[in-house]
Amino acid sequence: MIICKDLCKSYKHGLKSKRVLDNVNFTVEPGDRIALLGRNGAGKSTLIKLIGGVEMPTSGKVIRNMTLSWPLGFAGGFQGSLTGYDNARFIARIYQRKYSDIRAFIEEFTELGNQLKMPVKTYSSGMRARLAFGLSLAIEFDCYLIDEVIMVGDQNFNRKCHHELLERRQSRSMILASHSTELIQQVCNRAILVHNGQATEYDDVNQAVHDYSNL
Repeated sequence: MIICKDLCKSYKHGLKSKRVLDNVNFTVEPGDRIALLGRNGAGKSTLIKLIGGVEMPTSGKVIRNMTLSWPLGFAGGFQGSLTGYDNARFIARIYQRKYSDIRAFIEEFTELGNQLKMPVKTYSSGMRARLAFGLSLAIEFDCYLIDEVIMVGDQNFNRKCHHELLERRQSRSMILASHSTELIQQVCNRAILVHNGQATEYDDVNQAVHDYSNL
């Protein structure tokens, strides 16, 4: 499982400090699909980055007892001067996977073609998201972190993402930050509403969506 214990996150701007998350506590069990709801700026993306280890909490801790993806679509870990293929090779080495398998997957999944031979810094934001999504799915994790990225790309690519993530990996845990209440009601069994730095847990996703809509 994943345990978030007394998580706090503050950001400093000059002499001022803003607390985005304040004593957030919840647990992710195997097979959970948890929706993260909240208005823009509420702290959903920050919470996902803390869980994934992309950022460190100001206080509190995240206990990880299952393998965890980086936030799907997060492109901050790319080396821009390297090609898409080189970044895939780097990921393969980190996770001790066969590069040939990861290369074959991203070629088929991302549909980037010869762009994979180009430096990532030349990619558009959509191309970077495709590569990040493809590399995330090329490695099998117990839990996937998703921050609205499944809306990336055209309709065909959306269907492909939906199939790979929500159908082929039905048994995996998932934390999904999205403004699509329809998608959340379709795929999630629990929800967390982030508002004013507080995180409220719901076992009834429909009630969470109702409260979110009334903010």
